[in-house]
Amino acid sequence: MQRLTQILKKYKYPIIAILSVLLIDQAIKLYIKTHYFLGEEYKVTGDWFILHFTENPGMAFGMQLGGNFGKLALSVLRIFAAIFGVYYIIKITRKGEHMGYIICVSMILAGAVGNIFDSMFYGLIFDQGTVLDPQTQEYVGYYGLAEYSSQGYSSFLHGCVVDMFYFPLVSGTFPEWVPFWGGEPFEFFRPVFNFADASISMGVFFILIFQKRFFKQHAKTEEKKVEENSTTEA
Repeated sequence: MQRLTQILKKYKYPIIAILSVLLIDQAIKLYIKTHYFLGEEYKVTGDWFILHFTENPGMAFGMQLGGNFGKLALSVLRIFAAIFGVYYIIKITRKGEHMGYIICVSMILAGAVGNIFDSMFYGLIFDQGTVLDPQTQEYVGYYGLAEYSSQGYSSFLHGCVVDMFYFPLVSGTFPEWVPFWGGEPFEFFRPVFNFADASISMGVFFILIFQKRFFKQHAKTEEKKVEENSTTEA
């Protein structure tokens, strides 16, 4: 018990960050999955902030990896990445890295785990979901509201990730002189994503923005260790 208390105390902030992201992410996804029809939209603020329920059988921001094998390979890759993320957080916490950096890495890990949960369990606990048509090898949706069910619509690691945030901030048409896309319509930001995706993006973003501050402490720590070793050897 004492050992557990020490661990929780030492890793308190990354644990809080990870659990917070996971709880918010799953709460939003479960609500959308059980209250929205697939493809249904709700305009939160004008035409630029929209809740648009879609299911993603592939990667982040609506990207896909082909077929059941691609889906399974991606899910397994995510699991290995999450295991490495846990190991890395333990490592940088023990080394005394900047807490801001640790929190950012925790956000990235939590986002990855949030999407892993969908892939692992949503196919098992819901009666309807986007599935791969064996004839066309394309994913097809469903009609109606999904409900919790012990039967499930897919197998372990084959569930689809729930996405809902849609920000079409700017739309228009590319000028004719633009190579390849001339005359084609464009939209920013087109991909539909979820809270887990946003957590990953924000974690990476803050690391890039504050990297000098984050790694300045690391450099000082390394210098201190070198000085201590030099003093010991002397």
